[in-house]
Parts: sequence; structure tokens; C-alpha cells
Amino acid sequence: MAQDTPPAAGPATIADETRFTRRVGLFSLGTLLSRILGLARESVFAYLFGAGLATDAFNVAFRIPNFFRDLFAESALSAAFVPAFVRSLEHERREDTWRFGANILNTLALSIGLLVILGIVFAPAVVRVVAMGFADEPAKLQLTALLTRVMFPFLLFVVFAAWAMGILNACGTFFVPALAPASFNVVSILVPLLAYGFFRARGTDPILGMAIGVTLGSLAQFLVQVPQLRRHGFRYQAVIDLRSPRLRRVFTRWVPMVFGYATWQVNFLVNTFLLTFLREGSVTWVSYAYRIQHLPAGLFGAAIGSVALAEYSRQAAGQEPSAIRDRFRHAMGLVAALSLPSAAILLALAPEVVALIYQHGRFTPSDTALTSQALMLYCLGIWAAAATRNCAAGFYSLGDTRTPAFVAVAVVSANIAINLVLMRLIGFRSFPLAAAVTGLANFAALFLLLRRHTGGLAGRQVASVTLRTLAASALAGLAAFGAARLLGTAVKPTGIPSQALLVFVPGGIGVGIYFLCARLLRVAEVFAAIRQLLGRFVRQ
Repeated sequence: MAQDTPPAAGPATIADETRFTRRVGLFSLGTLLSRILGLARESVFAYLFGAGLATDAFNVAFRIPNFFRDLFAESALSAAFVPAFVRSLEHERREDTWRFGANILNTLALSIGLLVILGIVFAPAVVRVVAMGFADEPAKLQLTALLTRVMFPFLLFVVFAAWAMGILNACGTFFVPALAPASFNVVSILVPLLAYGFFRARGTDPILGMAIGVTLGSLAQFLVQVPQLRRHGFRYQAVIDLRSPRLRRVFTRWVPMVFGYATWQVNFLVNTFLLTFLREGSVTWVSYAYRIQHLPAGLFGAAIGSVALAEYSRQAAGQEPSAIRDRFRHAMGLVAALSLPSAAILLALAPEVVALIYQHGRFTPSDTALTSQALMLYCLGIWAAAATRNCAAGFYSLGDTRTPAFVAVAVVSANIAINLVLMRLIGFRSFPLAAAVTGLANFAALFLLLRRHTGGLAGRQVASVTLRTLAASALAGLAAFGAARLLGTAVKPTGIPSQALLVFVPGGIGVGIYFLCARLLRVAEVFAAIRQLLGRFVRQ
């Protein structure tokens, strides 16, 4: 019989696990607020523009600077920068550490600034390649190029924000950088709302307001982190030392990361390219579904991955690779306890969730049905996305950025091949399905390779917790589905209050069933996580 408690741990381990979980909780809280505002932004977007020519143009245009963002910012930059910065914090003078941070910032400003200028200049040529399916619609192609130019500076500001997040995470601050994207979303909501009438009165497509909001929002995302940087002692220095060994070490590790993320971004661009050949609205349905599933996938995956990278880096500094084993087991328990029930309940309530977020204004019930189909398929890969972030953090903390990059090449090749075959059969649905299948393959490959690299990762314990949590989550999803169908016979979704009722009541029932089943199946990790997260507010 499965054990009722997690594996025994000494006081130091319990304290470390509690600190780890609480940091994940703080990061998750900040990210949750940001994601909720992100969904509000998407809801405003759908209300104002529906699904059609302008939204397809915007989504393709936004994908282009996003391609470079994922290469040079966020996960890629953190994976190369955070381990080096943690070592500098622990082994060098604080003045030298801040100089190192400023050197990284200034080097990024020069290199990424040049890329932004090139992107603005050559935007029409890039768009003609990426959106080749728009070739028969000159107005759509021209609008896409304009929006791309307006949004390219977003790349520079979001790289600055990622740099700030890396420093704050290395210093043990997780809430502020996790909350920073909320400022992006607030600005991205206000600008198009305020500018809609202005642009319409002047004969300009109001979708331009969305593009301006994206650029200004990314600047706000960086600026809100600056006060916290100053509290930790950072002061800007106008220094560029390309001969610095630490700078070279970061960029040496960054190159494989860029290669790996380039592989994923090529996948996104190829998928966008293929979607432009399908029926109008396909790009938008898949994009909307992806953003909804990214709430739990990004929420828990980013939180656990970001905290794990900093914690693993401290564990691995000057120690054997096996030092991260216990922390990895604990992190995988959190991945299962948080992501599996979220995925199951979201899958069960996909139509209701899509209707609540998007079905207003020009977004029709038909759009809701098609978007929810994509969302349900994306839900199959939520756990794998979060688990993969945790595995990747293990490699990065050990200074190995090559292995995840090589695995990415194989996984992306499989993803593109699956889409080329299935898009002829099931249309836009092939893209979320392929993402879920290849996401599971990505996790499996990284887990097996990391286990070999570290000499073991408590695989049996991880599998036991994950399977029992999956069973509890599946039952929770079935309960939520049944409750939604029953409630739907009595409540008609005629407005936001009724739509919210159809989401939160069945969702709450699903959560209750999940905890009940977790208790019956003796998934002690679920309740240990709750005690650790709420330890400051409830008695142990």
C-alpha cells in the first residue's frame, strides 16, 4: 500500500522544503494575479475585435517579437544568468556582483537594441515569410507589418524585465518579479480601451491600440521591478567589459539556450505559418486556447521552475550533481499536486471557461465551441509542461544547457511532422494535440537523461505520487463535468454573472472532490504542500 506520509526527512530538509514551497506559493500568487489580468486583457481583446482579419493580423504580428523574446529573455536568460549570479553572490564581493549585473544589462541593451532596429526596418519582409498564407489579402499583410513594427520595441523592454527578474530571484525575491507582468496587462488593457474611439474616428484600424499597449506594457513590466532592485543594493553602472570571464561564461551557456529556444520558436512560427492556410479564425482560436491553458501551465510551471533554478543552483554549487535529488522529488510532488487537478477541471469546464472569458461583443458561440475544442486538447499537456520546466532547471543549475537544446530539436521535429499529417484531417485541432503529445515526450526524455546525470531522482516515489494524484484529479474532473451539465439545465449563460456561476460552482465542487479523493488515496504531498504554503496562517 502506498505510504501515507512523504519520505522521512531531517529538520534541515523539512525547513528547506517549506521554504521552497512558500517561495513557489509567493511566485504563484504573483503570477496568478498577472495571469488573471492577462485573461482580462484577452477578454477585452475578444470583446473589441472578435475573431477575424484584424485579430489574425495582430496574433501573427505579436508572434514575431515573441519569437525573439523566448530566445533572449525570460527562461533562456534566467537559465544562463541565475546560476552564475548566485555563485557571485555567495563567493564574491557585493560590489563585484553588482558590476557583473550591470555589465550584463548594458551588453543586452546594445545587442538587443540593434536587433530591434533591424526588426523594425525589415518587418514587411519578415511578415511576408511568416504570414505567407495572407499573400492573397494585401490589406491583411500590410496591417500585420505595421503591427509588427509597433510591437518590436517590446522585445528590448521585456529583456530588461527578464534581467531584473533573474537578479531578484537569485536574491530570494520571487513575488515582485512574478507580479511584474500584471503591469504589462494593465497597460495593455487601458491603452486599447482608451484609444479605440480615437483611432476609429481617424479611419485607422483600432487594433493599433493593442499593439501600442503591448509596447508600453513591456516598459512598465521592467520599471516596476527597479525599486526592488535598489532595495537589494543594485546601482546602475555604465560599464561594458566584453572580456569579463563571468560575462563570457553566461553567454557561453546562453548560446545552447538560444539554440534550444530557437528550435521551439521555429516550431511556433511554423505552426503559425501552417495555420494561416486553414480557415479564417484558426490562428485566433488556437491562440486564445493556448493563452487559457497557459494560466495553469505557466502559473505552476514558471513558479516551480523559477524557484527550482535558484534552489538547485545553490545546492549544486561546489557539490555533486546528486545534491539536487531530494529537492527535485519535492518539486515533482508540487507539480503533480498543483497542475494535474487544474488540468482535469479545466478540461471538464472548457466550454464554460471560454464563454466566460471571450464570449462577449463580437466573439460568437461558434467561436467559443471551436476555441474550447483546442483548449481541451491543450489540457492534456499541462502537467508535462510544468514537469519539463522542473527537469530543465536541474540541467541548467548544473551548467548543462546543451542537453535540453538537443532534446528540443527532436521534439520540435516530431511536432511539425505530426501537424503536417493531422492538419489535413482535423484542421486546427492538430496543433494543440501535437503540443500535448510531444510535451509528454519532452518530459520523458529530460527526466531519463537527468536521472542518469545525477545518479537517480527518486523515480518510484515521483511516479507513485503522480499516479495517485492523477486518479484524484480525474475524479475531480468528472465531478466538475457532471455538475456543469446539471447546472446548465437550470442556468442559461445570458451574461457574465451566469457564465461565472457555470464555471465557479462546478469548479469548486471539483476542487472539493479532489481533496477528498487525495485523502482517500493517501496523497500526503497535497496536504503537506497546503500546510507549508499556509504555515504562517494556520497551525501545523
